[in-house]
Amino acid sequence: MGIIQYIKEEIEVIRERDPAIHSSAEVFLYPSFKAIIRYRLAHKLYLKKHYFLARWISQRTVRKTGIEIHPGATIGKGLFIDHGNGVIIGETAIIGDNVTLYQGVTLGGTGKEKGKRHPTIKDNVMISAGAKVIGSFTVGENAKIGAGSVVVDEVPPNSTVVGIPGRVVKRDNIRIPRVDMDQVHLPDPIMNELKRLKEENEMLKKRMAEVEEKVKKGETYENL
Repeated sequence: MGIIQYIKEEIEVIRERDPAIHSSAEVFLYPSFKAIIRYRLAHKLYLKKHYFLARWISQRTVRKTGIEIHPGATIGKGLFIDHGNGVIIGETAIIGDNVTLYQGVTLGGTGKEKGKRHPTIKDNVMISAGAKVIGSFTVGENAKIGAGSVVVDEVPPNSTVVGIPGRVVKRDNIRIPRVDMDQVHLPDPIMNELKRLKEENEMLKKRMAEVEEKVKKGETYENL
């Protein structure tokens, strides 16, 4: 695929998923646009074993955009990086089609191990701001990862993951993140647990009040 085709595709992706854009010309101002186009060039050089030149392009891109994409990463069509500052994509990361990443996302490794050490992100995944996906495992199709989550284990398809460490709080969510860009209204398992504890506490208080009332009336223990 030529550079012109890459540019046309990126314009379509950004216009589709960013409500703030008003014209195609604005796309050329986007750091994510510059980062992805330069990644495509660097990746071709990397595959031809021109490692120094590929990394040179990559590092210049980091300084200009704040987005670090290792030229060895494999990225499909339709990647959208919203804002993008602080995004890091490691060397052995694999990203499918129509994936959305927000600012501060890391697709990283867990150490100095050899071989595949970064995550595989399947099609239509959305990873919200500040989330860290660390290790060699797969995030399934249509998954959503909440802001600030730290994911270190496999994520099933059609799932929503939140928290530290990340845990699945919803499954078989058929909404496609390419269209559904809501990274705010996600389940909160901690708040749900606090709500449950509060309800149990209210029930206990009510029960204790009933017992105290019966004691005042002189009822025996057996009747409480």
